[in-house]
Amino acid sequence: MSFLRTAALLGLLTGILLAIGFLWAGIQGMTIFFVIALAMNFISYWYSDKIVLAMYKAKPISKSDEPKLHDIVEKLADEMNMPKPKLYFVNLPILNAFATGRSPKHAAVAVTAGLMKNLNWDEIEGVISHELSHVKNRDTLTSTIAATIAGAIAYIAQMAWWGAFGGEKRQGGSAILLPLIILAPLAATLVQLAITRTREYAADKTGALASKKPLALASALDKISKVASHYPLQGNSATSHLFIVNPFRGDALVNLFSTHPPVQERIRRLKEISKEI
Repeated sequence: MSFLRTAALLGLLTGILLAIGFLWAGIQGMTIFFVIALAMNFISYWYSDKIVLAMYKAKPISKSDEPKLHDIVEKLADEMNMPKPKLYFVNLPILNAFATGRSPKHAAVAVTAGLMKNLNWDEIEGVISHELSHVKNRDTLTSTIAATIAGAIAYIAQMAWWGAFGGEKRQGGSAILLPLIILAPLAATLVQLAITRTREYAADKTGALASKKPLALASALDKISKVASHYPLQGNSATSHLFIVNPFRGDALVNLFSTHPPVQERIRRLKEISKEI
């Protein structure tokens, strides 16, 4: 059901993109935007992991450097019946981690300096189990594609806005096009957030069941979110969906437009899982 919902939401995002193209420039516009969507998805599929790792200057972690961390990843990968992903270190003081890659065979998990310094090993294992769940379910690719399409919709809507006010005549009628220009980016953002939030809940549950330590993951989420609320990361918020907790925004007013569900609700669900297992 979760997979079908995600597929439907991705289809809706693509539909919004094509609708803007059709109303702005007819069949030709729809065709152009469809090609743009395909090109962006191709880039996301093949290069998103390399782009993100380079963006955060991530460095590979050898087993001799962090043998305990490698042992945890190997154990969890075996438990989830998946290849062991490559491990990377991000030299940031924030407490966080992210997974990236197009498939379990081409995946990477990155941990920050703050996470390694401030969490105990059970909490780190809980975080790693969550990230490996994203890898196993190919959530990293899904979320990246969703973010890419949503970003394209916002950019194209802006182009259409300037075109409309520049006096250019477009097929489809400005009466329909103008509201779409305004509402499409908002709708695309909400759809993207629905996708990422759905995948976060699923990764929490899958990770908790694999590690058998849902309370450790809950404790880690609590610590990570408290640090993020006081010391939000400065950088490209387009990558926020990759992290276990959104590191870019620290105030409660933006919860509606957060890429992640509320941490307290995630903790509540993990406590329920702990009772079941």
